[in-house]
Amino acid sequence: MEVRDSNGTLLSEGDTVTVIKDLKVRGSSAVIKRGTVVKNIKLTDNEEEIEGKADKVQMVLKACFLKKT
Repeated sequence: MEVRDSNGTLLSEGDTVTVIKDLKVRGSSAVIKRGTVVKNIKLTDNEEEIEGKADKVQMVLKACFLKKT
């Protein structure tokens, strides 16, 4: 399974990524701002999603809104 970011770069476990667009958090009024760094990502069973901590909260993010740093 290959997970790719918005630029088509291959992502792997432990990579650091940056959010490229403001994202609303489901079930909350919080927003993840553009430029937020997500360190030490984990790959999921879905090739379009990754797990990581953004603003000290563990969440699942779509890879199409991320870029590898």
